[in-house]
Order: sequence, then C-alpha cells, then structure tokens
Amino acid sequence: MSFTAQDVKTLRESTGAGMMDCKKALEANNGSIDDAKQWLREKGLAASAKRDDRENTQGVVALVVKGNIGAIAKLKCETDFVAGSDAFKAEAETLANLVADKGVDAVAERAAQLDDLKITLKEKIELGEVVRIEAAAGNIIDSYLHVQGGRGVNGVLVEMAGATTELAHDVAVHIGFARPRYLAREDVPADVLDKERATLEVITRNEGKPEAAIPKIVEGRIGGFYKDICLLEQPYA
Repeated sequence: MSFTAQDVKTLRESTGAGMMDCKKALEANNGSIDDAKQWLREKGLAASAKRDDRENTQGVVALVVKGNIGAIAKLKCETDFVAGSDAFKAEAETLANLVADKGVDAVAERAAQLDDLKITLKEKIELGEVVRIEAAAGNIIDSYLHVQGGRGVNGVLVEMAGATTELAHDVAVHIGFARPRYLAREDVPADVLDKERATLEVITRNEGKPEAAIPKIVEGRIGGFYKDICLLEQPYA
C-alpha cells in the first residue's frame, strides 16, 4: 500500500468523501493526495450529473445588508437535512456576501465550490434567485429574514425614500408574511388580471348567482384579489 491511514484522514478532511472512497482514490492514484482529490472530484461530478433530474425543493436563503447595499442569495437542495447543514448554510452566506461586495455576476466565482458541495453532500445543489439592491443617496434600506428550522427560508429587502429605518424594517416584515407580488394594482399585468377575472366569473356562475349580478360580484372579488397581491392595497400599507 503506497499510502497511510493519515493520508486517508487528510483526504477525507479536505474532500468530505467517505473513508472507502478515499481509499479507492488513493489506490487508483498511487497514494498521491492531489491526484486522489481530482479523481474523487471527477467521480463525484459524474455521480451528481445523474441527480440532475431530481427535484430540489428545499434550500436556504441568506441575506446581508452592508451600508446602502443589500443582497439575497438562495441555494437549493433536495432535502431539509442538507439545507440545515452547516456547510450548506455557510456557502449560502458566502454567496450573499459575494453578491453584496461584487454584484450578482460574482457568483460565478463559486462554481468550483458548488461542485465540491454536490460531491460532499451527494445531492442536486444549484443556485436559485440572487438579488442585489444599492439604495440611492438618502434612501433607507432594511431587511427581514424569516428563519425556520434554524435556516433562512424567506428574505426581503426594502428600499424607501423619506422613511425611518424602523418603518422600512416594519414594511419588510409585513412583506415577509403577507408576500404581495406587486406594489400597486397598476403594476398587475393585464393577462394576470384577465385570468383571475375569468376564473372568478366561472366560480360565481357555479355558485348559482343571477347572471345579471355576476359582473358586479366579480368586480367586488377582484378588489379582494388586489388586496392579496398588492402591497399598497393591504391593511398595513
């Protein structure tokens, strides 16, 4: 054997691979730790490619605010077990800080680390939404991160003019819980509104309402739809 138990331990600590995999890697590469790392990486990426068709509905949201800049990064995985792991959460934090410091395109710098994470955690892992806001001079930026099970699951950044930090934070919290999709009713796309109106017409008709009354009833319900999806229509606003 051209390697020692210490070599196996060193390889495990640097790659996160299992003991038997580390032994196989060292055996296949004449005890060279560097070559064994590359071997594990190649084998791991081949295995991770087979996981690409899996759904990754779990994940973690990381959020940072630095002065007048705020950034959010979402990292997706398959299970809540991996989502709650220290290595996974740390990578999300690193990504959010990188975005805040350098911009959204900087996430490309972490491509190799994300590949390594796929190998170590043995799941389909990919970057989700990435957001960066740089507040204009004199504006306030604040945030809210909803934490569940020890990890961020919903992040909000708010930029406001002529407001206090406390108000901006309160609005961010409200958005985090109410989850409006638009600022005002004027921002709702026509196709979204038309689809909802058509759905409400069918529902109202199926309820047996008089045909002549349906348009008025639908318009009343459209008002409720606006309250659900528009921030400025909601009670807090």
